[in-house]
Amino acid sequence: MKRAVLAAACVMGVASAAQAGPTLDAVRARGQLVCGIHTGVAGFALPDSRGAWQGMDVDLCRGLAVAIFNDANKVRFVPLSSSTRFTALGSGEVDVLFRTSTQTMLRDTTLGLRHVATYFYDGHGFLVRGDMNVRRVRDMGGATICVLQGTTNEQVTADYFRSVNVPFQPVVFERTDQAAAALQSGRCDAFGSDASQLAAVRSTMPDPAQWQVMPERFSKEPYGAYVRRGDEDWFELVRWYTYAVIEAEEQGVNRDNVAEMRRTSTNPNTRRLLGVTPELGQSLKIDPLWAVNVIRAIGNYGELYNRHFGENTPIGLPRGPNNLWTNGGLMYALPLR
Repeated sequence: MKRAVLAAACVMGVASAAQAGPTLDAVRARGQLVCGIHTGVAGFALPDSRGAWQGMDVDLCRGLAVAIFNDANKVRFVPLSSSTRFTALGSGEVDVLFRTSTQTMLRDTTLGLRHVATYFYDGHGFLVRGDMNVRRVRDMGGATICVLQGTTNEQVTADYFRSVNVPFQPVVFERTDQAAAALQSGRCDAFGSDASQLAAVRSTMPDPAQWQVMPERFSKEPYGAYVRRGDEDWFELVRWYTYAVIEAEEQGVNRDNVAEMRRTSTNPNTRRLLGVTPELGQSLKIDPLWAVNVIRAIGNYGELYNRHFGENTPIGLPRGPNNLWTNGGLMYALPLR
């Protein structure tokens, strides 16, 4: 009887893999996930001194490769500019986009793409030289402001100055490093972008103390992965993978204790997450131990945040809205059951 049950389970596993959506099937056949990331911004995606990509978005790509292959190295990174990222995803150049991309209504309804799940909450701000002596952004009348082409920040900057009837001169760049260089050289008076990216730029300046991210925020910028429309299996896999990383922190599961938690926890939610009962992995058509493997490889959401933005990093960005909902933030995993 046990042999029959085991054989049936194996058949079901093979059938589930065969019935996966076209993107997951293509990724498996290729033996590699292709992930679109930023061209370079500290904290999210930036090559280290050896040329290896590091950052939260990079780790989320690696974690997704682990969920599929149980191998963090089975991913190829494709750096994409703000103006080319959605075209690259839509054309099939990449399988998924983890690239500081805000969910907006028009992006969700007109690009043939789907925002998956929010993994970072941000807001538009401005980076200025500390000796500029301005208290409010509206006091920067006539300022020259660096913005990035094809971003929500380009629109938010224009909308704000227009709304307060204050003139400004935009200077548009393709890449963050170009805008940062222009700001540092004095070509721009300010850089308008999301606060996390401004803090990242500030951390890479020769003298970060000379620069300040002004405290005002002018937009809501919820970052999430994007996938192509029409493949529900792939959408669901990327979505619930993202939530699992957040759920792990909610349940106190981390890189150090994941094996012990799987062995000893009596919490039904933890047991489901960690594959003691296999239904979550089966529903996604992947290994029932996918979440264990992911957490062991990249950690939970809090570990990801602290590694790339925490107080012991050059960026040192307080979690704020990226705290768990139980700690006064907005980060919240939908129920994995």
